[in-house]
Amino acid sequence: MSKDVIAIVAIVSFMIWIAVSREAVKPSKEINWRKMITLLSAGSLSAVVITISLFQSLPF
Repeated sequence: MSKDVIAIVAIVSFMIWIAVSREAVKPSKEINWRKMITLLSAGSLSAVVITISLFQSLPF
């Protein structure tokens, strides 16, 4: 992947994890669990994509 795509994915991932943290600080009764699971899944997927792309760019 190009560096521009990785930068965009990193920014989107950062925004997703901010949304997760905002949802997580709400009281238990007010948490929208469907939104939380969706955000956690998207954040985890973006973290995996970033990790794989960074490992691929390492010289061996």
